[in-house]
Amino acid sequence: MALVNPMILNSSFISITNHGKNNIKTGGHNQLVHRLLVSPLQCLATTNVANSQRKSANYQPNLWDYNFLQSLKHDYEDVRYLDRSKMLLEEVRRMIMDEHAEILAKMELIDDVKRLGLSYHFEKEITEVLNRFLVLERFSAISVDRDLHEVALSFRLLREYGYEISPEIFERFKDHNGNFNSTLCKDVKGLLSLYEASFIGYEGEQILDEAKAFSSFHLRIHKEDRKSIMFEDVSHALELPLHRRIQRMEARWYIDAYGKRKDVNRVLLDAAKLDFNIVQSTLQNDLQQMSRWWKEMGLVPKLSFTRDRLMECFFWTVGMVFEPQFRHVRKGLTKVTSLITTIDDVYDVYGTLDELELFTAAVESWDIKSIQVLPEYMKVCFLALYNTVNELAFDALKDQGQDILPYLTKAWSDMLKAFLQEAKWSREKDLPKFDEYLNNAWMSVSGVVILIHTYFLMNHNITKEALVSLDNYHDLLRRPSIIFRLCNDLGTSKAELQRGEAANSILCYMHENGVNEESGYKHIHNLLDETWKKMNKDRVTYSPFPKPFVEATINLARISQCTYLYGDGHGAPDSAAKNRIRSLIIEPIN
Repeated sequence: MALVNPMILNSSFISITNHGKNNIKTGGHNQLVHRLLVSPLQCLATTNVANSQRKSANYQPNLWDYNFLQSLKHDYEDVRYLDRSKMLLEEVRRMIMDEHAEILAKMELIDDVKRLGLSYHFEKEITEVLNRFLVLERFSAISVDRDLHEVALSFRLLREYGYEISPEIFERFKDHNGNFNSTLCKDVKGLLSLYEASFIGYEGEQILDEAKAFSSFHLRIHKEDRKSIMFEDVSHALELPLHRRIQRMEARWYIDAYGKRKDVNRVLLDAAKLDFNIVQSTLQNDLQQMSRWWKEMGLVPKLSFTRDRLMECFFWTVGMVFEPQFRHVRKGLTKVTSLITTIDDVYDVYGTLDELELFTAAVESWDIKSIQVLPEYMKVCFLALYNTVNELAFDALKDQGQDILPYLTKAWSDMLKAFLQEAKWSREKDLPKFDEYLNNAWMSVSGVVILIHTYFLMNHNITKEALVSLDNYHDLLRRPSIIFRLCNDLGTSKAELQRGEAANSILCYMHENGVNEESGYKHIHNLLDETWKKMNKDRVTYSPFPKPFVEATINLARISQCTYLYGDGHGAPDSAAKNRIRSLIIEPIN
């Protein structure tokens, strides 16, 4: 969408965006806008800042050429591939519904289907199988006779689909001293299943904490044996557990790993490969549209100090919602995350405190007149944000009859206030207390803005209860944002310290508690684990949100883990980050 000149905005566009805010308030940030509108000459003088006062992050250039992205063919949208895929998926459906299959074989099939990226086609069938499993009470009846792998796998699958299942089923694998039996140490398959199951624990489930410690310790020992047939599986699991991986990246890896197995099911493998390539074609089509949108926005040449990260933003949205039916969600979120990245650099790198106060006040007022007091580069940012958010709000009003603009603008305003607080800490070389930092940082990391937009882009049946929960920043928005922040700090802290952005969770904790860097990192990792446990419980506890949105909130945490696992995969993507994108979006599976 082209930028709109504020002097020629048509009246109908203004009428759905101002919400009675033309009369500028006299409190908070709006008081500043009011004062500056009255004395614009004074404002313009204060914003005439010498370039020597500006910082530069020296961000690396964009890795993805526009012409290259436009050249992608998305060949697998051809009807012959779609027809072949439907036939293979029907065969997989029959396998899932086969009532004569052994219990373990059925559970392993469901697990393979999930990890191969096909489960979104079979949610109804998988739920039916698991329901039948529980109705017959076969799980409790057979668990005494089954090995660690089967019990742990069944436990994990049931929890993944939201069923109530107690971790006490693992008690029988303990000795008389209350420790896990030493005889399990050589059972690599069982240890892997126990390890993966332990990450779906809730707060206070001590036996799963013990299971995690026991299994990870012995798996690290097995990892030393590079000749083991399980070496790749063990290494993959220890790098990041399955529960914390984004689904499409896991599918890409697992298709390769599954294809090497001696017991590979060729129908299942062919179905997974073809589905992956078909979905990839859809993603390429979406990406090309977003690439054209981003070029037309024209922000990059005007704001040379910012990160040009359209591809990385798109990749982020794929991590949240990869399914073909959610392409509208991906496109909307790509716009949102691209603007977040740009405006974040305004606050972190380029803007002076006076300018940032003005911009924060302008967004809080959501009044087009407020751009009169902004420096030129901020006018571009404000109009890009204003037009994009208003367009999303207009679409919701037109299609759903729902005025969502107050919820969107509140989220943006609260995030920018948090940005501003961080900018003050940085400019003033002030290091806050750890809790003070984190109470601000879960908002500044942008997860809330992303998720609130996700809800409205995903849902046509908007409920009052959900709106209240969004307005109050429900735990399903808050906890993924905390994980996002902690992962971001773990991956970016060194680069931010070099740029003089002093406040981050690790440094705040070290300074407040007088501990070394190792202790700081350990505390953040522990807090990360505890937040995941709470979010695991939130996921299955009643909320006013539909299941697809709940899964998107969990996926926000997952894409955060993926992006910042080995550094800043968003701001400073390395070859590994580029390869992740290529394998998921660019290169089909042969």
